Amino acid sequence: MKAIKIKRIYEDADSSDGYRILIDRLWPRGISKGDAKLDEWNKELAPSTELRKWFDHTPERFEEFKKRYREELKSQEDELKRLHSLAKSKTVTLLYAAKDENMNNAVVLREILTQSNE
Repeated sequence: MKAIKIKRIYEDADSSDGYRILIDRLWPRGISKGDAKLDEWNKELAPSTELRKWFDHTPERFEEFKKRYREELKSQEDELKRLHSLAKSKTVTLLYAAKDENMNNAVVLREILTQSNE
């Protein structure tokens, strides 16, 4: 398996990013679609609006957010398999807009995708 990386969409695109997927439900502020250099915008893999609003990037809620987000992703099994398969042949970079690099949906999604490889 190639790498599954995570990166803020506000960082410059790089050739080492490979296949770039935005996994946020809302388009990030201040980024034009051209500047994003996306291969895909996958809203279905993003947390639901309700979960996103509940979490509100509150650090004390992150563990519960992870549980709830994992539960939501159970309905996206085909998409998860597709990404896992894609990552076998190329680097995949999950892009997110959140300010916190350690507590966001991309961190959780990468955990799920790499665990399914074990």
